[in-house]
Amino acid sequence: MPLTASEPKSFTSVTGRRILDWSMDAFIENGLSNFVFIGGYLIDVVRKAYPSFTFVENRDWANNNILFSLMCARDQMSDGFYATYTDTLYLGNAVKALKESPHDITVVMDTRWRERYRFRSQHPESDGEKMIANGDKVLRMSRKIPSEEASGEYTGVIKMTPRGAAQFVDCFDKLLRELGQDRIIAENRTFKMAYVIHQMDRMIDAGIDIHCVRIPGDYHEIDTLEDHALATKDWDSRFAK
Repeated sequence: MPLTASEPKSFTSVTGRRILDWSMDAFIENGLSNFVFIGGYLIDVVRKAYPSFTFVENRDWANNNILFSLMCARDQMSDGFYATYTDTLYLGNAVKALKESPHDITVVMDTRWRERYRFRSQHPESDGEKMIANGDKVLRMSRKIPSEEASGEYTGVIKMTPRGAAQFVDCFDKLLRELGQDRIIAENRTFKMAYVIHQMDRMIDAGIDIHCVRIPGDYHEIDTLEDHALATKDWDSRFAK
């Protein structure tokens, strides 16, 4: 707020364009243009502006979090999929690296993440979705990883093959049977309020391979007005016409 009072955050303008349009271009320039939008808050605003999207509604968006929202589109996952947050800025190089990955589950990791956090007084490093990787194999994903031990930060951009998607859905269903919606999965969060990294970390513990591709910056997470100002300053200096 106040930028999201009448529009979802993905509509926030950075360097004259919506965040969502920056994300779409990163995929389109890599030949990926079949978009499924999972929405809840002000979803009709998105429907009107992007009629070519396939829409999936998270009707309980006010009471759940990113993992449960993503799983609203489970019927769209069987052929494999890419997924992204809609409040982040990145470029086509991230999607290109994902597309070239041969692995079943691959995520994009920003290796220069701490450079951004130096200026984020409202979003400390302890909130970062940190990762530890050995080469391109992810060993751990957790906010609790000490910053100095982290290989980078998870950006929310993912690719899964049909096999990877099946593993992801199967793990979700197993955890739902074990935990229900209201038992804690990690970091004092119930399963219903989990982030994707919470399930992925469980998958790693279960022996399921998750890999990463690395990008050195070219990424912004926009959670606050301060983040928006920082991202706009960077993008303006590089892309403003």
